[in-house]
Amino acid sequence: MTTKADRLDIMKDQFPRVVIAGRPNVGKSSLFNWIIGKRIAIVDPTAGVTRDRLVQRIDEQGHLFELVDTGGMGFDDPDGLTRHIDAQIEAGLTEAAVVLFVVDIRSGLTGVDIEVAERVRRTGSPVLLVANKADDMKLESHATEFAALGFGPPIVVSVEQNRNRDVLIDEILSHLPEHNELLEIEKPVMKLAIVGRRNVGKSTFINALAQEDRVITSPVAGTTRDSIDVLFKVDGLSLLAIDTPGLRRAKSRKTDLDFYSTHRAQRSIRRADVVLLFFDAAEPIGKVDKQLAELVVEESKPVLLVVNKWDLYASGVKTAEWVEYLRKTFRTMPWAPIEFVTATSGKNVKTVVNTAQKLFRQSLCRVTTSRLNTIVREAITANQPPADRRGRPVRIYYATQVESGPPTIVLSTSDPDSVSQSYRRYLLGVLRQHTPFREVPIRLFVRGRDPSGRAKESSSQKKQQE
Repeated sequence: MTTKADRLDIMKDQFPRVVIAGRPNVGKSSLFNWIIGKRIAIVDPTAGVTRDRLVQRIDEQGHLFELVDTGGMGFDDPDGLTRHIDAQIEAGLTEAAVVLFVVDIRSGLTGVDIEVAERVRRTGSPVLLVANKADDMKLESHATEFAALGFGPPIVVSVEQNRNRDVLIDEILSHLPEHNELLEIEKPVMKLAIVGRRNVGKSTFINALAQEDRVITSPVAGTTRDSIDVLFKVDGLSLLAIDTPGLRRAKSRKTDLDFYSTHRAQRSIRRADVVLLFFDAAEPIGKVDKQLAELVVEESKPVLLVVNKWDLYASGVKTAEWVEYLRKTFRTMPWAPIEFVTATSGKNVKTVVNTAQKLFRQSLCRVTTSRLNTIVREAITANQPPADRRGRPVRIYYATQVESGPPTIVLSTSDPDSVSQSYRRYLLGVLRQHTPFREVPIRLFVRGRDPSGRAKESSSQKKQQE
């Protein structure tokens, strides 16, 4: 049993944690999303969807705490992950300042609820009983039967009808320890999305970063279902790693969970500052890897190609061979650096983070207009632009960087439609060679000018935006 002194020691230098617990299908993940006001956790009628702990930091009325969603207790996972899921639940309960014990008012009191009650009682933490799914006010009278659990009258809520959230929040805040003025919600200086197909070792890498078993790892394909944010520190800097579900080929996506997982992996790429695209050293590159690479290119994200499990394969193949293999396969990103790691032992994990930080810094750099114009003039001198529709060379008036992260450069020209893709690739290569953007994507927009002198986009760029 965790004593009060133990809990205070755990919480001394961190955010107090409010942990959601209960049997499957009582609406824990819906409650989690409802409290934080975002659709983070997957909500599905399938039992046992949540496996890992989901953690979100919240500021409610000036009170800072972490809300933790956990898997359902008393559920036998069909993939043999029950022991791992239970360990994640226990890790959450051990650090709980407050436990939200969720029950389903429509189903009434069950034997599993009684088992859960015994377990949360052993934590020694304050327990708030939450009767969810009171979508019809007539159901409130059914709440009295839950008094038998020994936690007093339940707080009756309906996530679906948005009922009594304020009541629940007030109860949570009244049970939290005094506000620590030294705590603040610190924004991570960099967000890393770890993406790849199934079983390439993404979760193992996350645990190596966090230096704890923060997410479940197993040989079972599709172990990770949610996108899981994990905060960690390197050299005193707060960073965020986003563990994503492994993707499957489109024809293999047969369930709602496959759809949710794919959507969350895609959203994680959009959220990230840098993407780590993982490969298994012992497996050939497949269609899913190529689809992920295309998505990263479409989003113009800095990307680091990470070959994991190198210890299992290094004796037979040199890194140069894998580098050549990756370069031939991903010709659209020749600028992306490559690293080789063994996540299980932590070998080169820090190197990967350091390289990702370098890419992030590159993507945030800005180049002055005068410097860009010097680079472009020299490029034009070495290789003249193509002719326009009248047979005259296209005139390039100036270049300017309009955004960073990703670096975005606009060229003002006399005829943007006549600037061929090959010439644009040439200019991008020159810009990459003579700017800080050597290993990150550069967005290049070629525009014309109307009679007023204002920039005018090419028809091809308009079509792309539409």
